[in-house]
Amino acid sequence: MRRNLACLLPGFVFVLALASAGCMRLGPDYSRPDAGFTIPPHFLSGKPAETAAYVPQDRWWQAFGDSGLNRVVSTVVKNNPDIAQAAAGVMEARATLVQTGAEQYPSLNLNAQAATQEQQYVNPITRKNETVAVDTYSLSLPASFELDLWGRLARASQAARAELLAAEQNRRTVVQSLVAEAVNLYLRIRFLQRQIDITENMVSSYKQNLELVEARYQRGLTSVLDVHQARRSLARAESELPSLIEARGKARHSLSILQGKYPENSKQEETQTREFYTPPPVPAGLPAELLNRRPDIRSAEAALEAACARIGVARASRFPQITLTGSFGYTSEELETLFDPESQLWKLAAGGVQPLFDAGRRAAAERAARARYEKQLASYAKTVLNAFAEVEDALLARQQLLKRRNRLVHLRSEAEATLKSALDRYQRGLTPYLNVLDARQSVYQARLDLAEAEHSIYSNRVKLHRALGGGWDRID
Repeated sequence: MRRNLACLLPGFVFVLALASAGCMRLGPDYSRPDAGFTIPPHFLSGKPAETAAYVPQDRWWQAFGDSGLNRVVSTVVKNNPDIAQAAAGVMEARATLVQTGAEQYPSLNLNAQAATQEQQYVNPITRKNETVAVDTYSLSLPASFELDLWGRLARASQAARAELLAAEQNRRTVVQSLVAEAVNLYLRIRFLQRQIDITENMVSSYKQNLELVEARYQRGLTSVLDVHQARRSLARAESELPSLIEARGKARHSLSILQGKYPENSKQEETQTREFYTPPPVPAGLPAELLNRRPDIRSAEAALEAACARIGVARASRFPQITLTGSFGYTSEELETLFDPESQLWKLAAGGVQPLFDAGRRAAAERAARARYEKQLASYAKTVLNAFAEVEDALLARQQLLKRRNRLVHLRSEAEATLKSALDRYQRGLTPYLNVLDARQSVYQARLDLAEAEHSIYSNRVKLHRALGGGWDRID
């Protein structure tokens, strides 16, 4: 009879484990909360809505159509140490989930022991105390299992799963931030290169003007003042090149570090500088639901779900904890007879612990868990609100940047026309050289302002993709 009970012990514990899985779970069940403000179907700063539908697209940087940029982003995602660190955090959260979930199942151990002990006894023949060594051997399988009647362990596992999701979304946030930073650096390098090209062209123009002024001075057609003014303008333009080259080198260093490389100043992946290129225009009526794929919002919601589950853990800790323990094995004083039926032993026990007085510690722990949930709820609402603000800011800025660029294109055209007229009048002796210098400086500044405006359009597009959590594909 004892042997049969001992053999049924593991199966009995397993059945109890399955039974406890369907027990109640104290604490609130999670549901996505209201953000606390009205969310429009489309972003207000965008163009009027149209009938097309859009779905998320992750590789948003490919919209720039730049193969060098694609290679840079690929290297950053592969080699950046911050991404590797975030990935390790995901592995840690995954291991924690396994560890927490294991507490819902019985634990079974193997306990083997061999011992030698000296014992004294009274010899019945000599009536004297004598000592004898006694050997004992034992082999047992102890098992224990906590009945999760109130869902404490289930809630802890639920919280661990949510924390794993939060860690994964945090990793995606890191990837997204670093990709956006790499794209911005890549675009800044191209912008700085364009500034260098404009400055070098101006240096070349000033040199030609100096030759013209010196030739006129040799013929007595102008004064030495014009020569000094031409040389001063040339020196000023040349003095701006070192700072631009330094800025370009530092940007290249930063981009190398993002790619997990030693900081290099040599030309890397930049393609040939183009006058102006922009990705396809932002379509009208982008749906606000695109923000649902932002990893920081998903991470905040996962943290909120974990905080909700922790309320159940704290609540269940105030109720009795019932634990089953059992053991089946053999013990004998002779190794040869260890596995004889007469050497069998088994034990089955059940115990419960009910907190009676803890000075309000467990009740305070539950209140603290609820407070942490409310705190995380406020953080989630703030994250969502900030996300919408970032998108609306980017869309509004885009409208004004495009207007500014169009006006700067007109300004550049007028400045170039003014320079042409000033040069023509100067060569005919109808205007002083100072007017030529002023017109040329205006052309130089107009070109730099246009380049800066176009770079701002690029940067704003990166900001928009970052705010939306990616790109979009149209469904026709």
